[in-house]
Amino acid sequence: MNTTIATTPAVPASGIWGTIRSYVLWSHERGTVQYDVMVTLILLFVFFSPRFINYKDKPVDRNSRAAGVLITPDGQNGFIYQIGAAGIQGKGDDAIRAELLSIIEPISGEVSISKYEVVRDRSGYVLSYRVWVQR
Repeated sequence: MNTTIATTPAVPASGIWGTIRSYVLWSHERGTVQYDVMVTLILLFVFFSPRFINYKDKPVDRNSRAAGVLITPDGQNGFIYQIGAAGIQGKGDDAIRAELLSIIEPISGEVSISKYEVVRDRSGYVLSYRVWVQR
């Protein structure tokens, strides 16, 4: 008795699902039209998606108090920083120096305060701090 088992040929994935599958599995060789289409779609996504999708990727505001800082050279290899009084909450000399350093060091790196003076208006209200620093 001669028995043969009939095997059905594998049905190739056809149509739109086969195309989607080949793109997802990245089964096209470099230099083919399909490969170029995939790369073009990726580049379009990378360059144009930020216009339509809010990724919420804004830079971190490291020191919001440093907005009112004016820097001038002092003529002796140092700088004078004028810092608005709104950013300083300390009451004692050490607390004020620490807060001034916390504002100045993100801008200029590690420095030491030579001296500082308080700038006041006519009624005695503190307007700003003038700080001399050295590296």
